[in-house]
Amino acid sequence: MSPTLHLTGDVEADALLAEDPFALLIGMLLDQQVPMESAFAGPKKLVDRLGDLKVDSIAAADPDEFAAVCAETPAVHRFPGSMAKRIQGLAEYIVENYDGKPDEIWRRENPDGAEVLKRLKALPGYGDQKARIFLALLGKQMGVTPDGWRTAAGAYGDDGSRRSIADVVDEKSLLEVREFKKAAKAAAKKK
Repeated sequence: MSPTLHLTGDVEADALLAEDPFALLIGMLLDQQVPMESAFAGPKKLVDRLGDLKVDSIAAADPDEFAAVCAETPAVHRFPGSMAKRIQGLAEYIVENYDGKPDEIWRRENPDGAEVLKRLKALPGYGDQKARIFLALLGKQMGVTPDGWRTAAGAYGDDGSRRSIADVVDEKSLLEVREFKKAAKAAAKKK
């Protein structure tokens, strides 16, 4: 049974994220320069338009046609063209390195938290911070808890924190994460 997520405010979009590892990876990929819940709603928009989120189909899709799908109103992201390329790049990488099975990133050969982080950081479009947040999301909400995952996730893995999408479990925690991010941005501007 899949966990229950509350990342988008949309029951169907959240259910897709909980059931489909590729959807969750895409949501995290899209989580930049848009509100968190909008980013994580992107995979549901793709399913509504494509019928599914098959990794190999997206990897093999004509780039212009896939970009057009991402740009349909409402767009998958505020930058649909560049995000279409990133989504396809992610799909291609998963096909080439994990036989098209996204959950192999955290399951293949029973990796520890440091190895999962290394694998996430190797994904196209995933830097250190995004990889740590995703690892925290896996551990805190998806039941994926390899040895050392909290340490590898850094502060994002802290129990009870309100730093990222990994900590969003309801409307209240969403607002708390927003406040944390707002305060962090304000502090960074003062430096």
